[in-house]
Amino acid sequence: MEKARIGVTGLAVMGRNLARNLARHGHPVAVHNRTSARTKALVEQFGDEGTFLPADTPEEFVASLERPRRLVVMVKAGAPTDAVIEEFAPLLEPGDMIVDGGNAHFADTRRREAALRERGLHFVGAGISGGEEGALHGPSIMPGGSAESYEALGPLLEDISAKVDGDPCCAHVGPDGAGHFVKMVHNGIEYSDMQLIAESYDLLRHAAGLAPAEIAEVFRTWNTGRLESYLIEITAEVLAHTDAATGKPFVDVVLDQAEQKGTGRWTVQTALDLGVPVGGIAEAVFARSVSGHAVLREASRHLPGPTRAKVAGSSFADAVEKALYASKIVAYAQGFHEIQAGSAEYGWNIDAGSMAAIWRGGCIIRAGFLDRIRAAYAADPHTPTLLTDAHFAEAVGDAQDAWREVVATAARIGVPAPGLSTALAYYDSLRADRLPAALTQGQRDYFGAHTYRRTDREGTFHTLWGGDRTEVDA
Repeated sequence: MEKARIGVTGLAVMGRNLARNLARHGHPVAVHNRTSARTKALVEQFGDEGTFLPADTPEEFVASLERPRRLVVMVKAGAPTDAVIEEFAPLLEPGDMIVDGGNAHFADTRRREAALRERGLHFVGAGISGGEEGALHGPSIMPGGSAESYEALGPLLEDISAKVDGDPCCAHVGPDGAGHFVKMVHNGIEYSDMQLIAESYDLLRHAAGLAPAEIAEVFRTWNTGRLESYLIEITAEVLAHTDAATGKPFVDVVLDQAEQKGTGRWTVQTALDLGVPVGGIAEAVFARSVSGHAVLREASRHLPGPTRAKVAGSSFADAVEKALYASKIVAYAQGFHEIQAGSAEYGWNIDAGSMAAIWRGGCIIRAGFLDRIRAAYAADPHTPTLLTDAHFAEAVGDAQDAWREVVATAARIGVPAPGLSTALAYYDSLRADRLPAALTQGQRDYFGAHTYRRTDREGTFHTLWGGDRTEVDA
């Protein structure tokens, strides 16, 4: 009886397309779903794409896999994933592996990996980016887990991943939850990138007075330069689209309430735990949150604001391009800072340059820009921030006047630009000789005796604010 090299259970769109991708690359793939109708439909519709071994029961599914068994779980994160693991783990043998290809929280992945390791099983949390099209045609894949599990699983994942310059967009990220952690941060950067693009569109429309179709052409032009990316490309397509029912620009008939599935929020929550400033990602998450508070927005609709005045179109568009690029650098700098902090906290030893390399294709934030990030980490793997890399420092330096003009214009005419503004504030905070945190420390010591350190000598001190205000060692 022929055995499958790998199996996929959970045949919704992502799982089905991943199974098809494997089969198209010549890998016999076992397929299983809780409801057998999906398994049957997959084989009937796409059976000519490769070798599928359908299974109606977990026992049949496991029996059809060659050793070591590679079992990919593509179900909803959380309790459903735990349920599937508990269903299949007793059927497996030491050395077999379970691969979670969903958007799991990395802490859950760490818990599952530790529990299955005690049972002699490998657990791989694999971040998969690219949506349903990526799953079928080549995603960016971020697998964690043991080095031993990657030896058996990695060649298959690299084979079906996207390729850039012949290199697979897949690499072993690190132990236990490292893969899902990096995927989480990828999604956080994606939130920020999308918010910055949306703000740029808003300013071109309401400050420069351009119509959506005209802005689409601006984005198409930008996509031929340093901003070349999947998100810029699809932004132009969305802005150029006309609604068939009304004849209006598509963007004008879509309800302006953005939804989210949680990975951006996790990125911010984790950054707070790690003490890493990711204001750009946080503002993107909050911007989606604000958009969804319809009652709050309706109640505030008539609050006073400035008198709007348009600015010159073509020159302002050039300024927005520079502001967008500089803010994008900040967004990625914050994301990679969080990856480095998480790597240090959990002992993962993540190669930041490798992450930039595997994001160049397949994933949602794929962009030519990532080649520059890879080069930056190749030059200095321990760089504290991408902003100090010579290439990016030059680009941000060139954007200074334009960036500030765009943020000032947004404030002056009342167009919200939290992403662009926060990126600039973060940049100015890093380059400042001194920050007002000194005053904050004085306040904390005054009301709570929280102590402070001095610039002129070592030690920790407290001022007797309620007494004679002498300083004492803390």
